[in-house]
Amino acid sequence: MPSPKSFLLIQTAFIGDVILATSIIEKLHSAHPDAAIDFLLRKGNETLLTQHPHLRNVLIWDKKKGKIKNLLTLISKVRSLKYDVVINVHRFASSGLITTFSGARLKIGFEKNPWSFAFSLKVKHELDSGLHEIDRNQKLIDSLTDGIRTLPRLYPSPNDFEAIRKFQSEKYLCLAPTSVWFTKQFPTNQWIDFIKTVPHQFDPIYLLGAPSDKLICDRIVSEVGNARIINLAGKLSFLESAALMKGAMMNFVNDSAPMHLGSAMNAPVTAIYCSTVPSFGFGPLSDKSFIVQTKEKLSCRPCGLHGHKACPEGHFKCATTIASSSLQNSLDT
Repeated sequence: MPSPKSFLLIQTAFIGDVILATSIIEKLHSAHPDAAIDFLLRKGNETLLTQHPHLRNVLIWDKKKGKIKNLLTLISKVRSLKYDVVINVHRFASSGLITTFSGARLKIGFEKNPWSFAFSLKVKHELDSGLHEIDRNQKLIDSLTDGIRTLPRLYPSPNDFEAIRKFQSEKYLCLAPTSVWFTKQFPTNQWIDFIKTVPHQFDPIYLLGAPSDKLICDRIVSEVGNARIINLAGKLSFLESAALMKGAMMNFVNDSAPMHLGSAMNAPVTAIYCSTVPSFGFGPLSDKSFIVQTKEKLSCRPCGLHGHKACPEGHFKCATTIASSSLQNSLDT
């Protein structure tokens, strides 16, 4: 096959999955600097890739309104762009359908995808292999690149850095206390206990999250009773949050999207694991990173790859047995 002139990368899952897939953008651009690279993602995640220097287009699939109609329209759009190579990082049927009917000369994806029988090349996705997700993803493009690991990266604009400059007059910490999944989320009362132990030399503390996280962050501010704790939930874009995290002395996060924001900015990260485990391959990638998890041997942990809306056992010991003081170690390092 001649050197590809155009690529489409598909990842229509969650925010963190898109961030981790940016490592493929980096590798493709390095190996094929003159090729056009497009990215297809779900509506709501597109601002992660605003003004990305290595992307030509970002294609958006609205999965909430008119899902099937929008999918068919998107397939037609993809076919019209006549990609040489489609690389599908997503492992579910909808993205497999887009890949199969893309018209691309080379269709690559994971064999777990229900449509992988129609792919030109399919690769195993092994959660028990000990590999990080970026390494599993990059196996998709081993034949197109040099096989050397490349880290994910985001590109906040000068305007993004300017927007958060007012928060950077002193040394500061960032804390993202929530998660889409309840059992991935360090309990609010334990966040509060931890914050009360943080020396004032690390003030201010900025709370990060989506608009839906504002109430939890408000509760933290109220119960800690410290005016140096500032709730920014819902006030910053993804890239503004990433820019703020980059300058923090430390970022305290769950096993969730903010951890991957930190990785993409090589920002210092302390990641707390409750129901999930780092061995799944989604851990922090920053040069300075710490992992905090329970020291108890729990037969029920991990209880799933993505977490649950409630503890299946009803006790949530994977979170409640984590001492708030154990987070302090990363501040003392």
